[in-house]
Amino acid sequence: MEIGIDSFAAADLSEDKSNVVNSAQSIEELLERIEEADKSGLDIFGIGEHHRKEFLDSAPVVILSAAAARTKRIRLTSAVTVLSAADPVRVFQNFATLDLISKGRAEMVVGRGSFIESFPLFGYDLNDYDELFTEKLNLLLNIRDNEIVTWSGKFRPALKNQAIYPRPLQNPLPIWLGVGGTPESFIRAGKLGMPLMVAVIGGETRNFAPLVSLYRQAGTAAGHSPEKLKVGLHSLGYVSNSTEEAIENYYPGYAETFTRIGKERGWPPVTRERFEAQRGPFGAYLVGSPEEVAAKILRHSEALGGISRITFQMDNAALPHSKLLQSIKLIGKEVAPLVNK
Repeated sequence: MEIGIDSFAAADLSEDKSNVVNSAQSIEELLERIEEADKSGLDIFGIGEHHRKEFLDSAPVVILSAAAARTKRIRLTSAVTVLSAADPVRVFQNFATLDLISKGRAEMVVGRGSFIESFPLFGYDLNDYDELFTEKLNLLLNIRDNEIVTWSGKFRPALKNQAIYPRPLQNPLPIWLGVGGTPESFIRAGKLGMPLMVAVIGGETRNFAPLVSLYRQAGTAAGHSPEKLKVGLHSLGYVSNSTEEAIENYYPGYAETFTRIGKERGWPPVTRERFEAQRGPFGAYLVGSPEEVAAKILRHSEALGGISRITFQMDNAALPHSKLLQSIKLIGKEVAPLVNK
């Protein structure tokens, strides 16, 4: 199983320095964490895409390219590319260039994202939410598979015998489909034969088993081999030396962040009781000691019929850089060997 980290490049909004100075330091620390993930033997590092004050990942390929120059083996991916509000031509060109810089270590996870600020920012109508994504995914896959493209759609000018460069080192460039809980999204990924990245940010992971089964059934019916139908999980997580230490470090910042975001989305305030339920044996969160988290990953994999990849999303709890580095080391040196032995 591939094990890695996803980051949303959380900004430091403290008032002891200017936001710009804080942001420069935050980016430098993020690149240090990607270097540490590489040294610790982790397989993948993903950068999200948001267009909000609290995150610095509005241009994820730029961050990933900087990381490519500072790492040797770790694969570098988006988590996710908000394809609905992007131009598939530029998305492909950016990641093809990243693939060349990294010598064949680039991937992307494409999805619709959990925030909607990119739609008004880039002039798109939320009423076209699903139609935009369907059309743009079709074009992106067309570009990946064909050097010269003829295509027409509703939301972008047509392409007629248009050559698109550069081409990536990998053929094909890996593209995963990022999904939440919509059955149609799982079925679409199966029909297309795309690897599936499931964002489980709440509830019990085993409840996604019927949706993963829909994905595999749709993929098999479309003629895709089981080896092609990979399943990955993106989960909130943090690993420390002991379960008690992990909770003590993680919970305060997590509670503040998700209570604040919850006000935007109509969620109730975070409580310790609900957090413990999410952290329990079948809950989505991977927060605890290396042994506890490794056992939980294996439990999730068994419940979903086998997963190929798991990524930890840690920078949602205002954890200091030193704690994030420590957690990355523990995941690479202790969790991964326990999972894969």
